[in-house]
Amino acid sequence: MDAAPMLRLQRPQALAEQVYRALRDRLRSGAIGAGEVLQEVPLAAQLGVSRTPVREAMARLASEGLLASDRRSFAAPALTLADVDDIYELRFLLEPAAMRGIAARAAQARAPIEAALAAAAAAHRAGDAAAFREANVAYRQAWLKLVPNARLVRIIELYADHMQHIRALTLGEARVRTIVLRGLQRITAALAAGDADAAEHAVRAHLQQARLAFVEALGLKTPPARAAGSTPGAAAPRRRSRKSR
Repeated sequence: MDAAPMLRLQRPQALAEQVYRALRDRLRSGAIGAGEVLQEVPLAAQLGVSRTPVREAMARLASEGLLASDRRSFAAPALTLADVDDIYELRFLLEPAAMRGIAARAAQARAPIEAALAAAAAAHRAGDAAAFREANVAYRQAWLKLVPNARLVRIIELYADHMQHIRALTLGEARVRTIVLRGLQRITAALAAGDADAAEHAVRAHLQQARLAFVEALGLKTPPARAAGSTPGAAAPRRRSRKSR
Protein backbone atom coordinates (compact mmCIF):
# COMPACT_ATOMS: atom_id res chain seq x y z
CA MET A 1 0.00 0.00 0.00
CA ASP A 2 2.88 2.36 0.80
CA ALA A 3 5.04 1.53 -2.25
CA ALA A 4 3.08 3.52 -4.88
CA PRO A 5 3.22 6.94 -3.09
CA MET A 6 6.96 6.49 -2.52
CA LEU A 7 7.54 5.88 -6.25
CA ARG A 8 5.55 8.97 -7.17
CA LEU A 9 7.66 11.05 -4.80
CA GLN A 10 10.97 9.76 -6.15
CA ARG A 11 10.34 10.50 -9.81
CA PRO A 12 10.30 14.34 -9.75
CA GLN A 13 13.24 14.29 -7.35
CA ALA A 14 15.27 12.24 -9.82
CA LEU A 15 14.29 14.58 -12.66
CA ALA A 16 15.41 17.63 -10.69
CA GLU A 17 18.73 15.86 -10.07
CA GLN A 18 19.19 15.29 -13.81
CA VAL A 19 18.47 18.95 -14.54
CA TYR A 20 20.86 19.99 -11.77
CA ARG A 21 23.67 17.90 -13.26
CA ALA A 22 22.98 19.18 -16.77
CA LEU A 23 23.13 22.82 -15.65
CA ARG A 24 26.22 22.20 -13.52
CA ASP A 25 27.95 20.63 -16.54
CA ARG A 26 27.11 23.73 -18.60
CA LEU A 27 28.57 25.95 -15.89
CA ARG A 28 31.68 23.77 -15.73
CA SER A 29 32.24 23.94 -19.48
CA GLY A 30 31.80 27.70 -19.65
CA ALA A 31 28.70 27.35 -21.84
CA ILE A 32 26.97 29.62 -19.31
CA GLY A 33 29.02 32.80 -19.03
CA ALA A 34 29.41 35.14 -16.06
CA GLY A 35 26.39 37.41 -15.72
CA GLU A 36 24.26 35.34 -18.11
CA VAL A 37 20.65 35.23 -16.90
CA LEU A 38 18.97 31.82 -16.90
CA GLN A 39 15.27 31.73 -17.72
CA GLU A 40 13.06 28.87 -16.62
CA VAL A 41 10.84 28.61 -19.69
CA PRO A 42 13.58 28.41 -22.38
CA LEU A 43 15.66 26.05 -20.23
CA ALA A 44 12.69 23.79 -19.59
CA ALA A 45 11.98 23.68 -23.33
CA GLN A 46 15.64 22.87 -24.14
CA LEU A 47 15.74 20.07 -21.59
CA GLY A 48 12.27 18.71 -22.37
CA VAL A 49 10.96 19.09 -18.81
CA SER A 50 8.48 21.25 -16.92
CA ARG A 51 9.52 24.45 -15.16
CA THR A 52 9.41 22.85 -11.69
CA PRO A 53 12.59 20.70 -11.87
CA VAL A 54 14.40 23.59 -13.57
CA ARG A 55 13.42 25.93 -10.74
CA GLU A 56 14.46 23.36 -8.13
CA ALA A 57 17.80 22.74 -9.83
CA MET A 58 18.59 26.45 -10.11
CA ALA A 59 17.65 27.01 -6.46
CA ARG A 60 20.03 24.21 -5.48
CA LEU A 61 22.86 25.67 -7.59
CA ALA A 62 22.21 29.06 -6.00
CA SER A 63 22.39 27.55 -2.50
CA GLU A 64 25.82 26.17 -3.45
CA GLY A 65 26.96 29.54 -4.77
CA LEU A 66 27.22 28.32 -8.36
CA LEU A 67 24.40 30.65 -9.43
CA ALA A 68 23.47 34.08 -8.10
CA SER A 69 19.84 34.90 -7.35
CA ASP A 70 17.90 38.08 -6.63
CA ARG A 71 14.73 36.03 -5.86
CA ARG A 72 13.34 36.81 -9.32
CA SER A 73 16.03 35.43 -11.61
CA PHE A 74 19.20 33.33 -11.62
CA ALA A 75 22.53 34.10 -13.29
CA ALA A 76 26.09 32.81 -13.39
CA PRO A 77 27.89 34.94 -10.80
CA ALA A 78 30.40 37.58 -11.83
CA LEU A 79 33.16 37.00 -9.30
CA THR A 80 34.92 39.84 -7.50
CA LEU A 81 38.44 39.72 -6.08
CA ALA A 82 36.87 39.15 -2.65
CA ASP A 83 34.99 36.13 -4.03
CA VAL A 84 38.17 34.69 -5.55
CA ASP A 85 40.03 35.16 -2.26
CA ASP A 86 37.20 33.52 -0.30
CA ILE A 87 37.14 30.50 -2.63
CA TYR A 88 40.89 30.08 -2.68
CA GLU A 89 41.17 30.48 1.09
CA LEU A 90 39.00 27.37 1.38
CA ARG A 91 40.83 25.52 -1.40
CA PHE A 92 44.20 26.24 0.26
CA LEU A 93 42.87 24.82 3.53
CA LEU A 94 41.33 21.70 2.00
CA GLU A 95 43.20 20.48 -1.09
CA PRO A 96 46.82 20.38 0.12
CA ALA A 97 45.78 18.46 3.24
CA ALA A 98 43.65 16.05 1.20
CA MET A 99 46.49 15.43 -1.27
CA ARG A 100 48.92 14.85 1.59
CA GLY A 101 46.55 12.25 3.01
CA ILE A 102 46.44 10.19 -0.20
CA ALA A 103 50.13 10.39 -1.17
CA ALA A 104 51.05 6.93 0.09
CA ARG A 105 47.95 5.32 -1.42
CA ALA A 106 48.34 7.14 -4.74
CA ALA A 107 51.84 5.72 -5.24
CA GLN A 108 50.21 2.32 -5.78
CA ALA A 109 47.00 3.45 -7.50
CA ARG A 110 48.02 6.31 -9.74
CA ALA A 111 47.16 4.90 -13.19
CA PRO A 112 43.98 7.04 -13.63
CA ILE A 113 45.89 10.12 -12.46
CA GLU A 114 48.67 9.51 -14.97
CA ALA A 115 46.16 8.79 -17.73
CA ALA A 116 44.46 12.14 -17.10
CA LEU A 117 47.85 13.87 -17.09
CA ALA A 118 48.73 12.23 -20.42
CA ALA A 119 45.39 13.38 -21.86
CA ALA A 120 46.09 16.94 -20.67
CA ALA A 121 49.55 16.89 -22.25
CA ALA A 122 48.14 15.62 -25.55
CA ALA A 123 45.39 18.25 -25.56
CA HIS A 124 47.93 20.97 -24.85
CA ARG A 125 50.14 19.85 -27.73
CA ALA A 126 47.09 19.88 -30.02
CA GLY A 127 46.02 23.31 -28.78
CA ASP A 128 42.65 21.87 -27.81
CA ALA A 129 41.45 23.97 -24.87
CA ALA A 130 38.17 22.06 -24.45
CA ALA A 131 39.93 18.70 -24.27
CA PHE A 132 42.48 20.16 -21.86
CA ARG A 133 39.66 21.39 -19.64
CA GLU A 134 38.09 17.92 -19.64
CA ALA A 135 41.43 16.29 -18.80
CA ASN A 136 41.93 18.76 -15.97
CA VAL A 137 38.54 17.78 -14.52
CA ALA A 138 39.39 14.08 -14.99
CA TYR A 139 42.66 14.60 -13.13
CA ARG A 140 40.86 16.11 -10.15
CA GLN A 141 38.26 13.34 -10.16
CA ALA A 142 41.01 10.69 -10.30
CA TRP A 143 42.84 11.86 -7.20
CA LEU A 144 39.64 12.65 -5.34
CA LYS A 145 38.57 9.01 -5.74
CA LEU A 146 41.44 8.15 -3.41
CA VAL A 147 40.17 10.47 -0.65
CA PRO A 148 38.22 8.32 1.85
CA ASN A 149 36.21 11.20 3.34
CA ALA A 150 33.16 11.62 1.06
CA ARG A 151 32.14 14.89 2.72
CA LEU A 152 35.56 16.37 2.08
CA VAL A 153 35.38 15.28 -1.56
CA ARG A 154 32.02 17.03 -2.03
CA ILE A 155 33.33 20.27 -0.56
CA ILE A 156 36.48 20.23 -2.70
CA GLU A 157 34.42 19.56 -5.83
CA LEU A 158 32.01 22.36 -4.97
CA TYR A 159 34.66 25.04 -4.57
CA ALA A 160 36.59 23.85 -7.60
CA ASP A 161 33.34 24.21 -9.57
CA HIS A 162 33.00 27.81 -8.35
CA MET A 163 35.94 28.67 -10.60
CA GLN A 164 34.98 26.47 -13.51
CA HIS A 165 33.37 29.05 -15.82
CA ILE A 166 36.39 31.31 -15.29
CA ARG A 167 38.68 28.35 -15.96
CA ALA A 168 36.98 28.04 -19.34
CA LEU A 169 38.36 31.49 -20.16
CA THR A 170 41.88 31.07 -18.79
CA LEU A 171 42.58 27.64 -20.28
CA GLY A 172 42.01 29.07 -23.74
CA GLU A 173 45.48 30.62 -23.38
CA ALA A 174 48.45 28.39 -24.17
CA ARG A 175 50.53 30.19 -21.53
CA VAL A 176 48.03 29.29 -18.79
CA ARG A 177 47.73 25.70 -20.00
CA THR A 178 51.53 25.39 -19.79
CA ILE A 179 51.48 26.58 -16.16
CA VAL A 180 48.64 24.21 -15.27
CA LEU A 181 50.31 21.26 -16.98
CA ARG A 182 53.59 21.84 -15.14
CA GLY A 183 51.68 21.98 -11.87
CA LEU A 184 49.95 18.68 -12.58
CA GLN A 185 53.29 17.12 -13.54
CA ARG A 186 54.84 18.18 -10.22
CA ILE A 187 51.88 16.82 -8.27
CA THR A 188 51.99 13.53 -10.18
CA ALA A 189 55.74 13.13 -9.58
CA ALA A 190 55.23 13.67 -5.85
CA LEU A 191 52.44 11.11 -5.77
CA ALA A 192 54.51 8.59 -7.73
CA ALA A 193 57.19 8.90 -5.06
CA GLY A 194 54.64 8.64 -2.26
CA ASP A 195 56.10 11.91 -0.90
CA ALA A 196 53.37 13.55 1.20
CA ASP A 197 55.39 16.74 1.87
CA ALA A 198 56.18 17.24 -1.82
CA ALA A 199 52.57 16.51 -2.84
CA GLU A 200 51.21 19.06 -0.37
CA HIS A 201 53.74 21.67 -1.51
CA ALA A 202 53.01 21.00 -5.19
CA VAL A 203 49.26 21.44 -4.73
CA ARG A 204 49.77 24.67 -2.79
CA ALA A 205 52.00 26.09 -5.53
CA HIS A 206 49.53 24.90 -8.18
CA LEU A 207 46.62 26.67 -6.47
CA GLN A 208 48.65 29.86 -6.11
CA GLN A 209 49.42 29.92 -9.84
CA ALA A 210 45.78 29.18 -10.68
CA ARG A 211 44.54 32.01 -8.47
CA LEU A 212 46.89 34.51 -10.13
CA ALA A 213 45.74 33.38 -13.58
CA PHE A 214 42.08 33.84 -12.64
CA VAL A 215 42.71 37.30 -11.18
CA GLU A 216 44.42 38.32 -14.40
CA ALA A 217 41.64 36.83 -16.55
CA LEU A 218 39.00 38.75 -14.58
CA GLY A 219 40.98 41.98 -14.88
CA LEU A 220 41.03 42.38 -11.10
CA LYS A 221 43.67 44.33 -9.22
CA THR A 222 45.56 42.37 -6.57
CA PRO A 223 46.65 44.34 -3.48
CA PRO A 224 50.45 44.43 -2.90
CA ALA A 225 50.33 41.89 -0.05
CA ARG A 226 48.55 39.40 -2.33
CA ALA A 227 50.74 40.15 -5.35
CA ALA A 228 53.82 39.13 -3.38
CA GLY A 229 52.59 35.55 -3.52
CA SER A 230 51.03 35.19 -0.08
CA THR A 231 48.44 32.51 0.46
CA PRO A 232 44.91 33.96 0.78
CA GLY A 233 43.78 33.83 4.37
CA ALA A 234 47.14 32.60 5.68
CA ALA A 235 48.78 35.89 6.57
CA ALA A 236 47.30 39.16 7.80
CA PRO A 237 43.66 39.33 8.93
CA ARG A 238 41.21 40.47 6.31
CA ARG A 239 40.36 44.14 6.37
CA ARG A 240 37.41 44.20 4.06
CA SER A 241 33.81 44.15 5.15
CA ARG A 242 31.26 41.69 3.84
CA LYS A 243 29.11 44.72 3.05
CA SER A 244 31.66 45.79 0.43
CA ARG A 245 30.45 43.01 -1.82
